Amino acid sequence: MAQQPLLELPEFKNASTGTLVVKEPLNYWGGARVQLKDAKNSEPVYEPATGRVLCNLVPCGQEEVDQAIQSAHSAYLKWSKLSGMERARVMLEAARIIRERRDDIARVEVINNGKTIIEAQADIDFAWQSIEFYAGIAPTLAGQHIQLPGGSFAYTRREPLGVCAGIGAFNYPFQIAVCKSAPALACGNAVVFKPSPFTPVTAVILAEIYKQAGAPDGLFNVVQGGAETGTLLCHHPMVAKVSFTGSVPTGKKVMEMSAKGVKQVTLELGGKSPLIIFKDCDLENAVKGALMGNFLTQGQVCCNGTRVFVQREIMPQFLEEVVKRTKAISVGDPLQAGARMGALITRPQLDKVLEYVRKAKEQGAKVLCGGEPFVPDDPKLKGGNFMSPCVLDNCKDDMTCVKEEIFGPVMSVLPFDTEEEVLQRANNTTYGLASGVFTRDIARAHRVAENLQAGTCYINNYNVSPVEVPFGGYKMSGFGRENGLVTVEYYSQLKTVVVEMGNVESLF
Repeated sequence: MAQQPLLELPEFKNASTGTLVVKEPLNYWGGARVQLKDAKNSEPVYEPATGRVLCNLVPCGQEEVDQAIQSAHSAYLKWSKLSGMERARVMLEAARIIRERRDDIARVEVINNGKTIIEAQADIDFAWQSIEFYAGIAPTLAGQHIQLPGGSFAYTRREPLGVCAGIGAFNYPFQIAVCKSAPALACGNAVVFKPSPFTPVTAVILAEIYKQAGAPDGLFNVVQGGAETGTLLCHHPMVAKVSFTGSVPTGKKVMEMSAKGVKQVTLELGGKSPLIIFKDCDLENAVKGALMGNFLTQGQVCCNGTRVFVQREIMPQFLEEVVKRTKAISVGDPLQAGARMGALITRPQLDKVLEYVRKAKEQGAKVLCGGEPFVPDDPKLKGGNFMSPCVLDNCKDDMTCVKEEIFGPVMSVLPFDTEEEVLQRANNTTYGLASGVFTRDIARAHRVAENLQAGTCYINNYNVSPVEVPFGGYKMSGFGRENGLVTVEYYSQLKTVVVEMGNVESLF
């Protein structure tokens, strides 16, 4: 009997904070959820907002990873032979289903991840838009025709890689699964995806949606687990490419392991991005940009502008307004429409962020607001991983809170005097994921954007990521790009065909 999709199960319908318990297996290949034979290594996964057990994660070992990859390879042999138009039809149907089930998917995402429902809904909107975007590209994948002497010619073909492995992060579980799979599928590849072990649920929902849309069984597979499962993916000889989102140390290991098989790699790693606010800015917009650049997803965003450089003349006004707005952020049940900050992903992550705040105070920073554990009034949230959003003043460039990626709702504010000075300080980091500048001087804006060493620079905004725009890092923030047309180059390979129309001119 065919499996009911997760979203159709009674426990998923109208699930709310503190109610969902997932008992279904969360590994998926061959077009179905797979119950593993050996569950002795299972680990509990906790709901961030309540601290209760949401499900038990059963990790995949070598045998299971191999089964998923074999399943993907079988699907790839069928999928890669379809025309771009045929692939696009399946992808557009998947986008339609996601669009129609947006609120249901977003609700599960909130329960598993802890972010607010308003953010999760935006993430799901981004996801279906991404699939639509790459569905539009699929029929346009074409090469060049090059005329050669004597009527001979050459042409190029853009061909799929084969089985692509995606390794996701906990902060955007569904969206990252889509960002890695949509361009891969458009180019004719199949995908084996490993979600973060903290957020295993919604990638399975995506797999079921692809199947429902008409994708061949095995086109998108989900293997659960931690570092060991990721290692098996990186080493597997049938994996042609690995796309990883996560920390710099893990990214280095992924690159090293993939290099042994000469696999293509895309790395989207950490950041400690600068946000530069000049005195001639629109202060209202600059404050809003700083809040958006620090507090989305409880600050657990790799491209956040967590080093906020403010020109000295406007520092008092900026701090007054940003503190007022930060204190007004509603922290609580992330499924409530009025919440603007939910729970951090795990208790250890909360403790780590609070320790950064403690150390910042020890090193001389001044806490203007927040930075403490927060306990909502609702009794069911007593065990949740909540903290009050924090603004740090009196920061110096050599402080730990300014140099290291905190991955929590902590904004470090630093004064500066001149453009030349702030550019030098902004670039004095091993990271280079994103950056931002607020100014009314358009010449300065473009000059600063040119000189900031980062893969993205926002001018008079922050943390806006349209599907059509490439995203990726400089320096130790990684390489390769996600989103935008350029991503096709990272999920395909170019073949040159040379056609001789005359006789062979031989030296022998």
